[in-house]
Amino acid sequence: MNGTVFAPWLDDVQGHWNQRPMRLQHHLHEHPALQLDALAALVESYPRSHYALVHTSRHGDGSARWREGDLGGTPGRAVIEAIAGGSLWLNLRQANERAPAYAQLLEQAYAEIASRVPGFEAGALKMGILISSPGAQVHYHCDLPGQLLWQIHGRKRVWVYPAAAPCLQPEWLEDIAYTGFEFSLVYDASFDRMAMVFDLEPGQMLTWPLNAPHRVENADCLNVSVTTEHWTPENRRAQKVHLANAVLRHRLGLRPRSRALVGPHYWAKAALQAAWRRSPWAGQTQKALRPLEFRLDPQSPGGLVDSSIRVA
Repeated sequence: MNGTVFAPWLDDVQGHWNQRPMRLQHHLHEHPALQLDALAALVESYPRSHYALVHTSRHGDGSARWREGDLGGTPGRAVIEAIAGGSLWLNLRQANERAPAYAQLLEQAYAEIASRVPGFEAGALKMGILISSPGAQVHYHCDLPGQLLWQIHGRKRVWVYPAAAPCLQPEWLEDIAYTGFEFSLVYDASFDRMAMVFDLEPGQMLTWPLNAPHRVENADCLNVSVTTEHWTPENRRAQKVHLANAVLRHRLGLRPRSRALVGPHYWAKAALQAAWRRSPWAGQTQKALRPLEFRLDPQSPGGLVDSSIRVA
């Protein structure tokens, strides 16, 4: 990797940042810490609380079934080989907290963005590494913080939808803030006519407007992607309003109309969501404990062994 994270930008990128989806060039895929051998070593040291291993399959009616599992002490190279075999994805959350190399890359990437985008201010940075099977899909969803998707190995196709009705309803964002579950959006195939579609290859990064729904489909090859997350001052204000509105709807039966990020309505909702977070009811709305339904075992038929552990 050369001295910068990004390749040179076109002149119009700065003016359209967070206004429309954009595909940019980067050098992360050349960094030693993101080569497969280094990732295999990282996988072996990853704590249970910081990763999700998911196996996908189909019910008889064609609907998707997701099962979460455990690596079971499998060597890192064998984990990657199992994922390359199909129907698995591994999300290594908060990689920037696991090794200095990832923290440095994350900080450098956002420093370069700040130097090129006037007024860009971001904090609470996080980096995740997603290793996924040929043909794997990430279903229609959106994220509350800002997100960037960096392709490292393999190829994938990404559909990015407008962050507006009918593709996105304000209540959906409020429910994500309330439950912590970002896959609660309602997808309709007709939305595809409004989507922008991007094919990503190693050395390409995709950015899109805040909260824009998106879905992803891998090509027929092993994929490694980096996801980075950030919060801007505006993001944080919006998050507070989303949560307060959800509390008003779900707990008090009200239908809040204001989503203002300034003024008395905002400050009242900022106080409400802060009180809610401190209340004993807040934890009851979040995702329940997830069962660990399998563990990885390359020596077993199918490479998986059923289990029944539960994790937070």
